Amino acid sequence: MEELKQRILRDGRALNSEVLLVDSFLNHQVDPRLMQKIGMEFARRFREAGVTKIATIEASGIAPATMTALEMGVSMVILKKSVSSILSEGILQTEVFSFTKNKAYQLTLKSQFISPEDRVLLIDDFLANGEAAFGAIRLIERAGARIAGVGAVIAKAFQPGLEKLRKAGYAVEALAPVREMREGRILFADD
Repeated sequence: MEELKQRILRDGRALNSEVLLVDSFLNHQVDPRLMQKIGMEFARRFREAGVTKIATIEASGIAPATMTALEMGVSMVILKKSVSSILSEGILQTEVFSFTKNKAYQLTLKSQFISPEDRVLLIDDFLANGEAAFGAIRLIERAGARIAGVGAVIAKAFQPGLEKLRKAGYAVEALAPVREMREGRILFADD
């Protein structure tokens, strides 16, 4: 998605070879017009996948997932990264290691919102090692649903997540696949 790539080049910042800062439009401050276009693009790419629900992991995936759900006319389910004192019944959990925070956390799905009839499109802000995506997939499949695909706003194509998901048989679309980055330099996989 060319507009997203241009926005990354203009407003994003590669802090080093592993950290890409896009907080001015994706996760600390959100550009709703860009998120709307991202949702339209994911909807276009997964139009034939039979999607009945969108799922995302809190918090940075919420904006692009919401716009995708709006565009596709389906509900969105948010998987939580922390255990709530009010969630006790009907929850599914799995441990996920966070690349960003360098620690494990419990990913939680309230199972009443995903059914065996669902074909779920997982939308996330970043795809790096694939740990979060595989954790979400485990929970969605444990709820009995099928994965229609995985959409990543930005994928670090030089890390193993993208390839691991594809090798596992999942349809994966990355709107901005980053091939290489280092301080002050970002190159996309399709450049």
